[in-house]
Amino acid sequence: MSDIRAVKDALRRQHIETPSWAYGNSGTRFKVFPQRGVPRTPQEKIDDAAQVHKYTGVAPSVALHIPWDAVDDYAALAEYARERGVRIGAINSNVFQDEDYMLGSVTNPDPRVRRKALDHLLECVDIMDATGSRDLKLWFSDGTNYPGQDDIRARQDRLAEALSAVYERLGDDQRFLLEYKLFEPAFYVTDVPDWGTAYAHCVRLGPKAQVVVDTGHHAPGTNIEFIVAFLLREGRLGGFDFNSRFYADDDLMVGAADPFQLFRIMHEVVRAGGHEPEAGVAFMLDQCHNIEPKIQGQIRSVMNVQEATAKALLVDADALRKAQQDGDVLAANAVLMDAYNTDVRPLLAELREEMGLDPDPIAAYLRSGYLEKVVAERRGGTAAGWGA
Repeated sequence: MSDIRAVKDALRRQHIETPSWAYGNSGTRFKVFPQRGVPRTPQEKIDDAAQVHKYTGVAPSVALHIPWDAVDDYAALAEYARERGVRIGAINSNVFQDEDYMLGSVTNPDPRVRRKALDHLLECVDIMDATGSRDLKLWFSDGTNYPGQDDIRARQDRLAEALSAVYERLGDDQRFLLEYKLFEPAFYVTDVPDWGTAYAHCVRLGPKAQVVVDTGHHAPGTNIEFIVAFLLREGRLGGFDFNSRFYADDDLMVGAADPFQLFRIMHEVVRAGGHEPEAGVAFMLDQCHNIEPKIQGQIRSVMNVQEATAKALLVDADALRKAQQDGDVLAANAVLMDAYNTDVRPLLAELREEMGLDPDPIAAYLRSGYLEKVVAERRGGTAAGWGA
């Protein structure tokens, strides 16, 4: 796509969802480092998410995590979000923190625990109904640590049974996104360890079951863009959890570790038209800002996704196709590298000005005084962070 106007139009239509938990205190296995001014309630998380949208113009939704964001009235919470210019996005379930889930949730050998976990997942669909959310995000920490600990095949049967029950509960305009993770906290067998396992369960159920690709959930050297291309080809890529990794599930700002990988992923997305809203691919951030300022971290991540998308849109598709058909290996690679090496920051700054935004979102946010305001206002109480 070489028409700059078309590139800008595509970037203007792009939506990137931020996660409520990114605005609260988070940390490593060893320590949570509290910051001043972080949210104490789901409403305050929405306030912060609205700031990201205010300065980027492309982050109009915020994902919730239940029970971290539990409230008495979810319809009222959705209205609160609308009044602040954003909406409720994906509902993320949590079947990994309760003590009953030590040996798993929906794959636990104890039927009582499995029922408890399934009831939570169905409750999350109720919350979708109340908030108008389309997507239910499912991630399971279920697995085993030792050979022989449990029956691997039986655990897959239990997983399939739970997924089927959730699928049947979904409305016509709802879907679930099944996430996979190579390891952690289960170290011998993780019940949904890879895209193939997630894909197989989704295909068995039907079109309302889709796979979500967390960019930090892969073994070193994994070709994530191949996974993306395959799932797009099969119509099963429901969305992304964008973050960045050096070693494992680091949950760093997307593009921080390997911006070229992010570009390669977005090239496959653009190649298949997955960047267009009607494609239904959800571009979500999933990050823990342990030491960096929360709102600034989210703004930076949104900008990183925009930059990778802009570069992908600048790939000369005709020249690339010709080089590929001619078997010209170096020319084909050069087409991609030319797009990747393009400085798209002036283009994005110009686009923001056309949208009535400041060309530098982070500088505009810092000048706004919002951080100083919330630091002064949010005193007392317990800051809502990971696990809150």
